[in-house]
Amino acid sequence: MGFLEQFNPFSRAGIWMFLILMVSVYTLTLVIERSYALWFRFKIDANQILSRILSFVDSNNYSRAIEVCNSRQSHPMCVVLKSGLLKANRSDLEIRRALEQTTAKVSPQIQKRTPYLATLANVATLLGLLGTIFGLIMAFEGVEMASAAKKQEVLARGISVAMSTTAFGLIVAIPTTIAHAIITARQNVLLDTIEDSAMTLFNHLSAKNRMGTMKR
Repeated sequence: MGFLEQFNPFSRAGIWMFLILMVSVYTLTLVIERSYALWFRFKIDANQILSRILSFVDSNNYSRAIEVCNSRQSHPMCVVLKSGLLKANRSDLEIRRALEQTTAKVSPQIQKRTPYLATLANVATLLGLLGTIFGLIMAFEGVEMASAAKKQEVLARGISVAMSTTAFGLIVAIPTTIAHAIITARQNVLLDTIEDSAMTLFNHLSAKNRMGTMKR
């Protein structure tokens, strides 16, 4: 039995290969979607955006600072910073609470579906193992029922199914695990950038409000 022939979902052995193939297709779709979101849709010059916002805050031009956020209103970092700016004249507690609550709301946009990759890697491995066991069962059952002349052929076919499903499961699982690690690292960088920017804005607003209180 050839390797490609085993992808037939209607054959006794092919169902496992076909299921692993379906896992690989879904995994590839997920990796492409997450990569586009994290490396392109959420790409931003955080330092430049934050510097512009802080310069407008220093000049008490909060409306312009909010406009900077609105220029990238779909980006999680800008959403978080805008929430802090809207509370700029309130107490430190209210500013911090707004920033923290908004960060908690936007974080799922960055993290969504990424945990599925670890699950898909495990599923591919387990399907490969299940196909291996099925192939060995098929081999031993076939040897028991086959004639002496056919025993070697039946045994070879069963072992081929077992090894092919194991190999294909690992072929899918290993890149999926690597992709999961890379995507997780990227999303953690984005989350850290958002948190650092939010903290910088909070400290800036807090210091400015204290100075305003002292002048009074």
